[in-house]
Amino acid sequence: MRTQHKVWAYQPEHYDVSLAEQSVPSLEPNQVLVANKAIGINPVDWKFIQANPLTWQEGHIAGVDGAGVIVDVGEDVDQAWIGTPVAYHAALARHGSFAEHTPVYLNRLMKLPKTMAFSLAAALPCPILTAWQAVEKIPVKPTRNVLISGLGAVTKLVTQLLVQRGFVVDVISKSCSAELAEKLGIRKVYRQLNDVDQHYFAAYDAVGPDNAAELVPYIKANGHVVCIQGRVETPIDAPFTKTISYHEIALGALHSFGDEQDWLELMNDGEVLFNHVIEHKLVVESPTEFHFDDMRTALKHSETSKQKSVVVV
Repeated sequence: MRTQHKVWAYQPEHYDVSLAEQSVPSLEPNQVLVANKAIGINPVDWKFIQANPLTWQEGHIAGVDGAGVIVDVGEDVDQAWIGTPVAYHAALARHGSFAEHTPVYLNRLMKLPKTMAFSLAAALPCPILTAWQAVEKIPVKPTRNVLISGLGAVTKLVTQLLVQRGFVVDVISKSCSAELAEKLGIRKVYRQLNDVDQHYFAAYDAVGPDNAAELVPYIKANGHVVCIQGRVETPIDAPFTKTISYHEIALGALHSFGDEQDWLELMNDGEVLFNHVIEHKLVVESPTEFHFDDMRTALKHSETSKQKSVVVV
């Protein structure tokens, strides 16, 4: 095993990352070492780099999504795992995927389908698991109408998963074409909120809490609002009126509060979803690829482009 590897180390004084060499991390008993073949970039990555809400120290390794091959295991892990291709979603508070190697807890891995490219696998964990958690928030009631505001990487997946469950899905999007709507199974496209002309069983928002709050008047009694970016802090509807349920999504919550069963279920669900991508049951966009040395360019691309996930190879 190598003792040193390349990483993109956090520089708190500049709110930036820089290419450096560090010691390959040692493993806890229940961890494996993943040699990253591809690294996914999500908005949470550049947002945390720019704001540093967790007070990362100099040298911290950012990045939540990655895919690669297991090259070493902790003392409590079966050696048979070595050589297994996997993807993972890392905790923001720990060293992450912006490195040649990343330590990951064994129960937080998803095995890859045999034909899935590492570049695609690395682009999936955050958006696909977030979409899955969002869809799981509401009870399955086929034929009910659902409204989605903002059509990005996560909500495109949410749309498809809802359609598969029998919901009728409309979206608010300025950019969604008729071709894309047909591909995703969308019934109707509104260009702005003022165009919405009916009430919905549930509404999903991927813009922010204020935008999610504006959807509440369009939700039926006993309906749901799911906020993917932030949370609606105070109910908009008065008590004992429409009794709307408010939901928030934070994929990273399991890293702090999830138990063994939570992780087992989520990783099993993730593996099923990965297979659905390979089987073309879920439509995903091909990621934009950058070289590992071009991390800063990749981060800027993720921030400024409409595409919500890019991959550094």
